[in-house]
Amino acid sequence: MPAEMIAALMFGSMLMLMLTGQRMFGIIGAVAVVAAIMLWGDRGGHDLAFAQAFKVMNWFPLITLPMFIFMGYVLSESRLADDLYRMFHVWFGPVPGGLAIGTILLMVLISAMNGLSVAGMAIGATIALPELLKRAYDKRMVTGVIQAGASLGILIPPSVVMVLYAMIARQPVTQLWLAGILPGLMMASLFISYIWLRCRLNPALGPVISAEERATITRAEKYRLLMAGVLPLAIFAVMMVPFVMGYTRLVESSVIGALAAFLASVAKGRMTWAVFETCTRMTLAISCMFLWIILAALAFGAVFDGLRAVDFVRALFVEELGLSRWQILILMQLSFLIMGAFLDDTAMLVIVAPLYVPIVRMLEFDLIWYGVLYTITCQIAYMTPPFGYNLFLMRAMAPPEVSLADIYRSIFPFVGVMILGLALVMAFPQIALWLPQTLGVR
Repeated sequence: MPAEMIAALMFGSMLMLMLTGQRMFGIIGAVAVVAAIMLWGDRGGHDLAFAQAFKVMNWFPLITLPMFIFMGYVLSESRLADDLYRMFHVWFGPVPGGLAIGTILLMVLISAMNGLSVAGMAIGATIALPELLKRAYDKRMVTGVIQAGASLGILIPPSVVMVLYAMIARQPVTQLWLAGILPGLMMASLFISYIWLRCRLNPALGPVISAEERATITRAEKYRLLMAGVLPLAIFAVMMVPFVMGYTRLVESSVIGALAAFLASVAKGRMTWAVFETCTRMTLAISCMFLWIILAALAFGAVFDGLRAVDFVRALFVEELGLSRWQILILMQLSFLIMGAFLDDTAMLVIVAPLYVPIVRMLEFDLIWYGVLYTITCQIAYMTPPFGYNLFLMRAMAPPEVSLADIYRSIFPFVGVMILGLALVMAFPQIALWLPQTLGVR
């Protein structure tokens, strides 16, 4: 049977099995192992799975995964971000849409200490959303603000999604994280600009803090809140300064960050046994899920490498259709956007990475830069109906007066802003590549 026919059967089988509702890693891994056994016999198929398992266990930077996940859940469950949000409320209240702008800044800081979208969603929906609604902010705009801000968690380092991409694409995770900093800050700046401009044109969407409330906030109170909000920033500094200065590697810095967050929650009297149990259980569950997905994806990719299916796709796009390298890249990004309406980020990466990563390498695009493009499309996928991950999280945590229709309508302006950010990074690759090149780690 031709290699391209086997590859098509693998994809078809995987898509059909997904309809059964079984775990993604089980579906992908089973298809990979069965295909390997059919191609190379019992020994070859079994060796394939064991070889990928040892590859995962020998990848030392993967230890950062549970450390950053634990740190994020400590910050979320112990509510260390409460003081930080109160600080943004007081300092940005007089600005049109100031509380929504402060929410975006809060999400940037949470993203820089977490690496997952779910922690930002939890903090935004439980802390920011009630305050924004109480202060007469437009409910459609604020639900969009929280979802868009939470999506920054997978772009701004330490991004867990980038760890998964690094493993599959065989790229250094440190370079990917450095490449995500400027695009992440640019995306946050675009969100803030949109919020400020829209609230400036229509003040009813994001009213400023009233003069009476401003009069009740003393200068001493403002500076007290400023100092209280510094604690999460101090955790980030304690974690990243030794790494940037070269005193620690990424793994050691992740341990420092997790320990600093834990000790800070203890010092504030918020680390109860229930909080600790929740943090450890969720860390174990999410870490195991990602490890199984990485293992299945590597096995699937190994079969594709053996089939040389990439050569068939290259011949189709370049020789038969005559597409340019940029046209092929745009088609790949469009496919991600379409799949994002139905699949989550890990499913998208596992399904197409064995095909797309070699094509990107063949087209002589930078794989670090492409990893940033993929992550931005994942941000968009988190918010696009009908199956956007953040849409369902927001519906589960929002109050009854916020309907599913409100949540769906709220995301369209922010998806437009994200597509603009994606286009800017595509047109100007140095937005992503300048920082890793400047720091000399390329």
